[in-house]
Order: sequence, then structure tokens, then C-alpha cells
Amino acid sequence: MADIELAKCNKVAVAYSGGLDSALCIKLLFEEYGAKEVLPVTINVGLQEEEIEEARSKAELLGVPWTFLEATDEFANEWVAKAIQANSSYGGYPVATSMTRQLIAKKVAEFALENGCDTICEGSTGKGNDQYRMHNVFKLFAPDLTVIVPVRDFNFTRQQEKELSEKYGIPYNPGIGDDRTMWCRSIGSGEVDNLHMVIPPETYIWYAQPEDAPDEKRRIEIEFKNGLPVRCDDQEGIANIVHYLNKVAGENAIGKLDLMEDGMIGLKCREAYEAPAAEVILKLHRDAEAMCLTKEERQFKTMVDQQWAYLTYHGAWFHPLKSDLDAFIERSQKYVEASYKVDLYKGNIDIADRDSATCLFDPEIRSLATTGWDQRDSGPAVKIHAMQYAILGKRGL
Repeated sequence: MADIELAKCNKVAVAYSGGLDSALCIKLLFEEYGAKEVLPVTINVGLQEEEIEEARSKAELLGVPWTFLEATDEFANEWVAKAIQANSSYGGYPVATSMTRQLIAKKVAEFALENGCDTICEGSTGKGNDQYRMHNVFKLFAPDLTVIVPVRDFNFTRQQEKELSEKYGIPYNPGIGDDRTMWCRSIGSGEVDNLHMVIPPETYIWYAQPEDAPDEKRRIEIEFKNGLPVRCDDQEGIANIVHYLNKVAGENAIGKLDLMEDGMIGLKCREAYEAPAAEVILKLHRDAEAMCLTKEERQFKTMVDQQWAYLTYHGAWFHPLKSDLDAFIERSQKYVEASYKVDLYKGNIDIADRDSATCLFDPEIRSLATTGWDQRDSGPAVKIHAMQYAILGKRGL
């Protein structure tokens, strides 16, 4: 190992997924940091059964007690719900890992305090965003505990981590890594390290290539109340709807994202995601807002949504300003109520029918086929509005 000064610890809580980074951290805590007791804790925010079993079996292999805490419903009903109402998008990315890292950090910090730990450990690299997100939350909820980040301390490359894991006999997935939440799956964050790499089709778990998608349209029906999806076909509840749409929309070639992202330390990175449910829900939520909010509300909320996504991405979920934005956003959703019939087809999301009891669209007034509004009433208002342009014209631009 490199000759560096490391923090010493006694009893450590580890934010533990069972993946390459966090599993290696457990071994390093004993071998390099002098830990006497290591308590890995896995927070479920949408893991699959095989991922949970991988975490459990590796903890057993490493000889440490494993704790599993369920947070799926909390993530769906408190975090994803807010993301939907805020039209969550950071440069096209429907913030997801940004949220789960902070939820996980809160739970791990609370676990550490409850179990008398003096240290918290997590597996971030020194090049990414998660180190900031988790450290912010650790220090908010457990300000006196030491935070250890072994991968960053040793300046490991991914290949070095794999070689060290082999040395210690810790199994790992040799393919591209991922981070899966119900809202969005990050594919090989930091491993898609050039502009030319093609993500193999078999890497995706929800998204089907257009040529593999059905040749017939898939009709779904979805209903929103207070800006949140409450029903999609026969599914109710945010978590069930999201899981359902990940499958149905993904099968129809919806949800692939491949974009350049501006990270927290100013470095650009290429990121690949799949988020079928988020793509459908956010498109329809924006449409529902367009029907139900006033022009001024929509214009102002666009700025609020942008700041909301920025704060969440940058590890500020618990910042006072983020709470202030939440309050405005929640209030704005009071009349965002709509129902849709939507056709999914080879990457397209086509609204076949929309309806809303709180819609501000009045066809009797707006339609050119009706006489509900005498057009001649606009004449004087137009003249007044154009007066400033007449003055500008006389002066010259």
C-alpha cells in the first residue's frame, strides 16, 4: 500500500451495497485503518433480490455482521414524489443517484450513532460526485464522527481495486458497474470514459433497442392528482407505478439516456442511464402543469425546478433553501390533476387523449370555431400594448 497517513478508527459503520468499492472497504478498514469492529449496513432503495443476496453473502464471506434496512417506500413516497413534482432534470438527467446517496447517508449516520460507532465509511472515488453528497449528509446528522473514504485515500484506479479484491478473495462483477434505483439506473458511472464507447445492448436491464421492441403500440392510461401519478392501468401507488412503467416503457424502447454531465468539481463526464418510468412520468407531468398552472406560475416554477435539481444533484437535499423550494413546489401542485391515454411505440411517447377537471384551457373562448369571445374586444388592448413600440420607432432602435 502507499505510504500515507490514515485516520484511525475503532467501530465503523459502512455504507455498504455489496459492490466492488464497499466490499473492498470492509477489508481495508481492518487491514489498513486498525478497525476493531466493522458494521456494514445496506439501505434498500430499490435493489433486486440478487443484489441483496450479493451484499449478504459478501458480508458473510468477510466475517462481519450485516444489517439490511428497508427504505423503498420512503424513497418512492418522499423523494421520488418530490422529484416528479419538481420535474427533476439536471441537464437531462432525472436526478436519482443524487437522491439515494443522500438518503443512504442519512440512514447510515443514524445507524452509526445508534450503535456507538466513532467512524463512518463509504466507497466513493475522489473524482466523482458521491463523496460530496454523502459527506454533506454525514456531517449534518453525525457531525462528530470521522468519515473514511478508502478508495480516495489510496487513489485507487478501478483496475487496482479489482486486483486487490482478487488478492483478498472478494468476488466482484467483471462487467460495467451500475447503480440501480427504481427511478433511474446509472450505467458504469466513471467507466464510460471516452466519447466513442458503445454501451452494449445487453447492459440494459429495462431498455430494449428499437429493433427489438414490439411492432404494435402499447396503450397505457395514467392519472395524476396533486401533481403525482396515482394510477397507471391497474397499478396504484408511486412505487408500483414506477416499477410497472420501467418494464412496460422499457420494453418499448423508452428511457435510454446518454449525455455529457457537468459534475460537482467542474469536470465533464459522459454518463449513461436508463429511466423508462421517469421519462414517461415527467413528460406527462410537465404536460399536466401546462394545462393546470397559470402562465406566470409555469415561468417562475421553471426557475424553481432548475434550482431544485441543482441543489439535489450537488448534495444539498437537506439544505434550508431546498426545503423552501419544496414548500413552493408542493403548493403549486394543488390543481395539477389530469388523466391520459398514452401510446408507447419504439421510443415514442404519444399522448392519445388528455383530460383534466382543473384545466385552464377554455375551448369556448380560445377556439377559432366558436363565438364565445368577440375578437373585436382585443383591438384597444393591442393598440395600448403596441404604444411602446411606436415610441421606440420614432426614436430609432
